[in-house]
Amino acid sequence: MAENRRGLGRGLSALLGEVEEIAHAVEPAEGVREIPIELVRRNPEQPRQHFSEDEIAELTGSVRDKGVLQPILVRPVGGGEYEIIAGERRWRAAQGAGLKTIPALVREVGQDEALELAIIENVQREDLNPMEEARAYRALMTRYAYTQEKASAAVGKSRSHVANTLRLMQLPEDVQEHLVHGRLTAGHARALLASKDPEGLAKAILDKGLSVRDAEALSKGGEAKKPAAPKPPKDADTAALEVDLEEALGMSVEVADKGGVGEVRIRYASLEQLDELCRRLTRK
Repeated sequence: MAENRRGLGRGLSALLGEVEEIAHAVEPAEGVREIPIELVRRNPEQPRQHFSEDEIAELTGSVRDKGVLQPILVRPVGGGEYEIIAGERRWRAAQGAGLKTIPALVREVGQDEALELAIIENVQREDLNPMEEARAYRALMTRYAYTQEKASAAVGKSRSHVANTLRLMQLPEDVQEHLVHGRLTAGHARALLASKDPEGLAKAILDKGLSVRDAEALSKGGEAKKPAAPKPPKDADTAALEVDLEEALGMSVEVADKGGVGEVRIRYASLEQLDELCRRLTRK
C-alpha cells in the first residue's frame, strides 16, 4: 500500500510506466493484457459522469481506425470481471467501434483506493467539467480526509485553485447544471460566485451570450459592454481604388472616404517597404 500511495498524484502515465518494466515488475495477477470488453464494467462512483456524444463519436472513429493506443486502468472484482478505474471514455469508444477486446492495465486495489486513483487521474488529465472537479475534491476531503494542501499536491494544482473550485458547490443546483453541460464556463462561474443573484446573472449570460468580462462587470454592479456597431460596407468605387493602390504599392491600403473628405492608411510590413514608400512619396 505504501508503494501505491507514493504513486498517487503522478497521473496515469506514472501508473502505467514502461510496458517493458511492467512485464518484469508486477505480480502475475497484474499487468497489461487484452481483456474481452464484455468482462469490463464502468465504476458507478467514478468522478466523470458527463460524456459528450460528439467527443465519444470522434474518439470512436479514431479507435476504429487506429485501435486503443493507451490501455485503460482496471481492477479485478471477481467472477472474471473487471471494473474501470480510469479510461471509461476509451472503453465506450471501443464498444462503439465494435472491438472485442481492449488493452488494460490490471491493478489489485480495493474499492476506496480505486476511487481515489480515479479522482486524481481525471483531475490531472483535465477530463472533468468544473462541477465534476469540485465534487471530486469534496470526495477526496470527506471520504479520504484530504486537506486542501494534500489535494492540491496530489492533482498538481494550486491550493487557491482547489479552494476556488470547491466554492462552486455553493452555487444553486440549476446553475451547477449549466456548468456540468458546458453552457457556462469556469470563468463565468467565478463571476457567478461574486454575484448577489447568481441565478439571474446565469440567465443573463445565457440569454445575451455574455463574455466572462461582461459577466464580471455585471456581478460587480456594472454594465456589460454593448457590441460595437458593424462598419457600413464600402462603395464599389472606394473598394476598387484600394485594390489599385495596393497593386501599385505592394502594400495594404485602406481608404476611408466621407463625402470627399477622409484619409488613406498604408500599412507596411518591413522597414524596406517603408523606405520604398518614402522614396516614392518624396521623389521629384
